[in-house]
This record gives sequence, C-alpha cells and structure tokens, in this order.
Amino acid sequence: MSDSRQGSRFRTYTEIVELVETLGKGVVEQHASDVDDKARFPEEAFAAFKEARLLSAMVPQSLGGDGLNIKQLCKLCEILGQYCASTAMVYAMHQIQVACLVNHALTSSYFQQYLADLVEHQYLLASATTELGIGGDLRSSICGLELEGDNFKLVKQAPVISYALNADAILVTCRANTDAAASDQVHVLVKTKKCEFEQIAGWDTLGFRGTCSSGYTLTAAGHVEQVIPAPFATILSKSMHPVSHVLWGSLWTGLAASAVKKARQAVRHAYRKNPDMPPVTSLRLSEVDELLFSMRGGLYQSIEEYQGLLDGDCDDAFTNFGFSIRTNNVKLRCSEMVVDIVGKALMIVGIMGYKNDSPVSLSRHIRDAYGAALMVNNDRIRGHNATMQIAMRDS
Repeated sequence: MSDSRQGSRFRTYTEIVELVETLGKGVVEQHASDVDDKARFPEEAFAAFKEARLLSAMVPQSLGGDGLNIKQLCKLCEILGQYCASTAMVYAMHQIQVACLVNHALTSSYFQQYLADLVEHQYLLASATTELGIGGDLRSSICGLELEGDNFKLVKQAPVISYALNADAILVTCRANTDAAASDQVHVLVKTKKCEFEQIAGWDTLGFRGTCSSGYTLTAAGHVEQVIPAPFATILSKSMHPVSHVLWGSLWTGLAASAVKKARQAVRHAYRKNPDMPPVTSLRLSEVDELLFSMRGGLYQSIEEYQGLLDGDCDDAFTNFGFSIRTNNVKLRCSEMVVDIVGKALMIVGIMGYKNDSPVSLSRHIRDAYGAALMVNNDRIRGHNATMQIAMRDS
C-alpha cells in the first residue's frame, strides 16, 4: 500500500490495524533482537512504516493523513509493543510530536504545509525537552531563542534526544527569547539537516536500546515561523502530557500482553506433556492474566476520558488537577504493573524464559519493562501528584 487513499476513498481504521499487525509480525518482530543486541535504530521497521504511510496516521485527512484519533493511535502502539518495545516507543514519541502540531499549530500556514509535507515524505519527528541544569522540569528552560530579525539561533544541552540522528525534525523547548523567564517557553520545530549535534552522552542501557537516546548539544537555526503559535504550557497540558502517558501506557500494555502470551504457551506445552494433571503454573497464568486485565482497564478508562475531552473541546479540563492526577496515574500504574506482569510471566515460563536464545525468552521483556518507571522518574511524578492531591477540591 503506497497511499492513504485506496482509489477514491481513505483507508479504514480496520485496514490500518490489519496493516500494523502484518508489519509487526513480518518486520518489527523479525528485527527486534538485532535492534536490541546492537542498540541500533529499528531501520527496517521505520522503512516499512514510511512505505505504509503510518507516520502520518494522525495528520488530518484534509492534509492527506489518515486522521486517526488518540484512541486509535493507542491501539496501534499496543500492537507494536507486543513485537518490539523500542520500535513501539519510537513510534509513540513521533506521534506525540505530531499530536502537538495537529492540536496547536494548524492556525499557521507554515505548519499546515509542514504537515502536508510530512504526509508526502513521511518525516520522522523527535523531541528535545529535557536540558542539563533544570533537573527534568519540563516547565523550565535555560536555553532561549536568540532572535535576529525574523530568524533565530538556538543552542540546547539536552541529556537525551531519542533517535536524534534518524529524525527529520526535532521539536525543541526553550525560552521565548534570551531575556524571558525560565517558564516563558515556546516549542520550536528545527530541521535536523540544518542542525549541528555534539554528542555529550551515549546510550548503552539495559533496555529500550533501540531508541538510541543519546545526549547532545544541539545547535539549530531557523525562521520564527517555525515556532508553534501556542504557549508551551498549553501544549504540555492539553497534548504532550496526556498523549505521552496514554501512548506509553499502551505500548507497555502490549509488552505485558506479549509476556503473558509466552507464559500461556509454556503452560500449554506442560499440559500437553501430562494432560491428566493440569500444571500448577496454570493457576499462576490465571493470576497474571487478571493483572493484565486490571492494567488494561485503568488505561482504557483514561484513554476514553481524554478522547472525550478532546472531542468536546473541553480545554479548561486539561489544567484541572483531577485530570492531571489521573493522567499521571496511568503512567505510574502501567510502568509498575508491566514489571510485575513480566516478572510473574517469567516465573511461569521458568528457565526457558530466562535464557536469551529460547523461543520463549523474556530477557528483552524484563529489561525493557524496568525502563518504564525510569523515563520521567515515577518518584518525581508522585511528588507532583502529592502536591496536587492537597490542593485539589473534592468534586
């Protein structure tokens, strides 16, 4: 399939889901071990995604994309998470940036054209929000736009920019100008071909090795029309924060579901060997499936709420403490439950799951699962929740 349109119509969501399933089994899973072993970018998967025009899945149909909503994108990330968590994470991080443009930049003719170009060329977008010296606080920046007429220059020391060297553009947070307050931030799109990257940190990690999240001093230049016409505070509360957590939660759920699937295979194998006596691990399988059920339940509830607020244009709701806490809870619960579920699945599979060269190996699952609570550290999120819990009014 080489176009979002089939004949005179757009392809359906069902067709897209089937396509992602096919690519997951046929391409993503096939290269997942090599991506993990070599800590390399999942090139084969993203070449296939671009050929299938999946990078523009969220771009409105009026600009040539598929116009999928957040609920539908979550399903795609959950599917990909079953085959390779690194590939699913890169796809999710790209879609988070697309969501920021779709929700906040369409009043700009520059960004309308950029999204149309993204559809045509299947651009891959990355993000640079963290910065050395701000302690992980997304609402503060040290770097600022150095303005000269209608042009700008920007230098940012970013401890992490995932797949920076594979991306076509990066959305960067910074102060509105060099005299602006640390919290007076804007969100700027810079094209990687016009950027300079000086590596300041590597990415030899336990898990999520294929995200290639090295650190760089990023030097960029451009035109002021590349600044998204909305305050970053608004972009963060309405799009970046909730979209990140529901897409991440979805791919972690896919990772957990894959581990449970391997556990089920192991229990079936044991049962076939002795059909007169069900294996004791069948009880453990039932228990871990209950955990997966709970993980999905909380996630799906949050996705439904967020989709409902977007559909209802309820912009005031995105700054509500209750919504922020529930969104944070998705990240907290999913990132910790995935470790629990994968660990229990390993106990069911046994030594064959512990081996790296086994068809039911859970080595990569375990290593990826432990990364979930560390990216945007859960303790920092719980600290924010604790503050909001005190200030929140009971409904």
